[in-house]
Amino acid sequence: MFDLVPFRNRSRRDVAERGEDPFNSLVSGFFDDVMDFAGRSFRADIKESDDEYTIEAEMPGMNKEDINLEINDDYLTISAEHKEEKEEKKENYIRRERRAGRYSRSFYLENVNQDDIKAEYEEGILKVHLPKEEKTPVKKRTIDIE
Repeated sequence: MFDLVPFRNRSRRDVAERGEDPFNSLVSGFFDDVMDFAGRSFRADIKESDDEYTIEAEMPGMNKEDINLEINDDYLTISAEHKEEKEEKKENYIRRERRAGRYSRSFYLENVNQDDIKAEYEEGILKVHLPKEEKTPVKKRTIDIE
């Protein structure tokens, strides 16, 4: 029903074996991870039970209102967009910070009762419950040839 998406996992030994400068690797790795977070994807676990599939998506920092779930042509698309700006003034300095993130991911829905999909969001975790369609038994019949 679902496709798995590979992720990057680089160890310190990999960096040393390739002869990379550890500091530059740390800095570039940090920005790679930030760009990956800001760029369209999020971590998701998919579980299957006898009667449903469950998607648990990590969406930290998002509000429920920032998240959108949409079904189109048998694909469930989960997307979110969040913008935040802080300004703090103390003595002789001003601190301004901005944060923005947008990501989206689609899942193919096969064998799912699309009318009964439910979702809940709590403490940065979105849970989407996808009930399986009831399988109708295949009836055997003979077809006459004309």
